[in-house]
Amino acid sequence: MAPVRLERFVWIAALLVAIWGFEAVNLISGYALNPRLGLIPRHVAGLDGVLFMPLLHGSVAHAAANTAPLAVLGAVVVLTAHRDALLATAIIVLGGGLAVWLFAGKALHVGASGLIFGWFGFLIARGVVERRAVPLIAAIGVAVIYGTMVWGVLPGQEGISWEAHLFGALAGLAAAILLRRRA
Repeated sequence: MAPVRLERFVWIAALLVAIWGFEAVNLISGYALNPRLGLIPRHVAGLDGVLFMPLLHGSVAHAAANTAPLAVLGAVVVLTAHRDALLATAIIVLGGGLAVWLFAGKALHVGASGLIFGWFGFLIARGVVERRAVPLIAAIGVAVIYGTMVWGVLPGQEGISWEAHLFGALAGLAAAILLRRRA
């Protein structure tokens, strides 16, 4: 087995740095970036939120809560699907974000949880659709560690974008199917 090349993780680290950079600017500006760059469903002005939603958060606690799952699931994606990691991420961010923009309830949507749920869905679905040892082991591990996340795709908590969770997970499933490799 070839050694793990650390440069494969640079974009995950850059994503986390960007999230915390946006969080610092947002904190200093009284969260002025969120209404300007956040996703607002069915409003042309909120369409740029498809790209910016994963970088923006509602508070330091919100950004902190998303940091560990982003780092862990992002690392698992890079380790087990390094050839498809960036493309899968693009499918999740664009597909999930556009679905939120088209179908979500009226609210300002910010946060990286759509991407987190997307990576979760991608890793689980990839293990099922590819039927190879490494993706299957990764799927089982992710299911054991993060399996309770599935409840986050249901409406429940006020102020939580369950739509971003649901559409992120569905976009992850789509990415696994679109990018599947045969044994």
